[in-house]
Amino acid sequence: MSDQGAALVSSLPPTPTGPRPKTTSRGRSAVPVSTLNSESLDIPEFEPFGAPGPRGFPPMTEYLDIWEVDMMRRPNESNKQQHHTMLFNSDNLLVRRGQEFQIKIVFNRPYEPATDLFAVEFVIGSSPQYSKGTHVPVFTTKDRQSSWGGRVIHTVDNAVTVGITPVATCIVGKYQMYIAVKTPFGIRRTRRDQSRNLYILFNPRVSADAVFLDDEAERQECVMTEMGIIYHGANDDIAERNWNYGQFNYGVLDACLYILDRADMPITSRGDPVRVTRMASAMLNSRDDDGVLVGNWSGDYTYGVAPTSWTGSTEILLTYASSKMPVCYAQCWVYAAVLNTFLRCLGIPSRVVTNYFSAHDNDGNLKMDIILDKDGRIDRSRTRDSIWNYHCWNECYMSRPDLPAGFGGWQVVDSTPQETSDGMYRCGPASVRAIKHGQICFPFDAPFVFAEVNSDVVFYTRDKDGSLEPVKVNRTHIGRAVWTKTPGAMTRRDITDQYKFPEGSKEERTVLEKAEEFGCRREKADLPAGDVDLVLPLLEVSVGDSFELSLEFVNRCGQRRTVDAYISGSVVYYTGVSSSEFLFKNPTVTIDPNNSVKESVAVESTKYMKSLVEQANLHFIATGKVKETGQIVSAMRVVTLHNPKLGVTVSAGGKVNEEMTVAVEFTNPFTFSLEGVHIRMEGPGIMLPMSKYYSLIPGNSSLTWTEYFVPQRAGSSSVIASLDCAALRQVTGTAAVTIEP
Repeated sequence: MSDQGAALVSSLPPTPTGPRPKTTSRGRSAVPVSTLNSESLDIPEFEPFGAPGPRGFPPMTEYLDIWEVDMMRRPNESNKQQHHTMLFNSDNLLVRRGQEFQIKIVFNRPYEPATDLFAVEFVIGSSPQYSKGTHVPVFTTKDRQSSWGGRVIHTVDNAVTVGITPVATCIVGKYQMYIAVKTPFGIRRTRRDQSRNLYILFNPRVSADAVFLDDEAERQECVMTEMGIIYHGANDDIAERNWNYGQFNYGVLDACLYILDRADMPITSRGDPVRVTRMASAMLNSRDDDGVLVGNWSGDYTYGVAPTSWTGSTEILLTYASSKMPVCYAQCWVYAAVLNTFLRCLGIPSRVVTNYFSAHDNDGNLKMDIILDKDGRIDRSRTRDSIWNYHCWNECYMSRPDLPAGFGGWQVVDSTPQETSDGMYRCGPASVRAIKHGQICFPFDAPFVFAEVNSDVVFYTRDKDGSLEPVKVNRTHIGRAVWTKTPGAMTRRDITDQYKFPEGSKEERTVLEKAEEFGCRREKADLPAGDVDLVLPLLEVSVGDSFELSLEFVNRCGQRRTVDAYISGSVVYYTGVSSSEFLFKNPTVTIDPNNSVKESVAVESTKYMKSLVEQANLHFIATGKVKETGQIVSAMRVVTLHNPKLGVTVSAGGKVNEEMTVAVEFTNPFTFSLEGVHIRMEGPGIMLPMSKYYSLIPGNSSLTWTEYFVPQRAGSSSVIASLDCAALRQVTGTAAVTIEP
């Protein structure tokens, strides 16, 4: 059978031309789902009750009219003081939900409660609806109240002071406010005015709010404090760097709301802190949604800013909001710091925590597998799992009505893109209490966090046929310690006991058994204790120094032992990934009964300096096999090389709105030149981010960078500075400063 005639026959339809049409909700919902806080619908100034007569509506002069609205939005007025929003650098009113605020309305004549009817209306989003909580009228009479409370506090002549209490579950974001007056012919409203926009935030001081935190010291630290400390380095050589969260800086709140807009998060979901934090953990990284930060662990930061160069969150958030493009680059502590700014800015109590020796398991069990050959030497080509020297994430405080009672409180949220969760790179919120008690069936991502702090390091020997046999299990190496900043102090606090019971305790065994019920697999082998131990010492070494590594072999039995040892030294990233091996020794050590022997290895700076990567971590792993018993001995040590410091000096006698100076000083300690050097500095409430570029700093030479700044706020603060280049990273300095009113 064939087609007849002059028609052209083609097996495929023609390809559409022109731009692809934008996907809409047309035909699926009556109105579009509102996902943009930045868009809003103009409410009509007059809303008639019926059609006008032939001559239109009569003059409205005899009815109540609004002359002026005072939002009482200045920092020294009661609203911002009582709602603890006086530090925000914003001209608009900012309040916290569940707590009364006041506005003052001036009418054209004295207000008569018996006959005059008016309402204060709040609108958010592009399709406001009363039933969705996006259009909220607030009435001042007791016989008519909405979900938000309203009352007349007092009247003086034509002025009426109104108290308004947003419900403690209301949507968080930017609202438009209107005053509506009822007349016999319709409702007339004030015109839209940007100065009457107000922001409503979460409220950790009101018990009805899901983020209520009943501890003033913690509230002050985890919501109001701008200066933070982020811990890094190694567990036995903890280092710290200051960070300016800057949650009150101009434009930061709008940038945070833009992040939720960019995620197309429905406006109606923005009152739930669980949903907000989960969405934020996805949007802070750019892996699958063009989020805020691009992750980069390669060491090549040619097309952006090195993660070690940042000193605060302000520049990152403002750049993202203005450019609408992901900002380059970040690693775990940058993700955690910027997410901390986001959460504190919206009023959710949060803090950055650091887990030392954090497991990043590649096959979903509770084992970090290290493969050895038959002689006891590590097989790097087959060892896939990595142990991060440290990993930073966030904890935020909230109730969890979606979980059984008792699992609210601190929740883990991690925006570093490691593994996908429900198809996106995000993690949490996961209940810290659930992690401690092995209840890893609860959402979200509890099994992943549980493994980060509870995995075992298992050494396997690989036979010629490829089979693996466990020869040693270290059950205490992973999750060695979890630290965060102490509230109200510049010291650190150990919160490991909030994540796990003491190692080896009965409670810990019970928790691990509970986790296994939910699918976690761990090494069950009960290997006999050996009679030879290997100890690597704690070392403090500066970048560029040669040093001696001394290993101690301890024989605890009554017979002589001989160990064929392998000592490997590698330059590693802080993620535990090896960059290059610079040292390898294989001594044979003989140990007399009940004795010990020290084996020293010289480590020359010329060997590691040429291959040093950022954060200057050296990883030493020593393994060996006891000839007489076949026992495998092993020890690991991370040596974080100490960098030089920046000198930061601030002029004395600082006062608000008076010019001050800050000087940053640095001396290149090396004989070689440093090229492409970036210096950054900023200070909470006193100095916005500044930066300067030096193309070359010759060896053993010094520089001084002096800048002027004008502090905008009284109180105690600090100036944070960082220096960064390809050859030298993580160089920081801080100077405390007190500003008088």
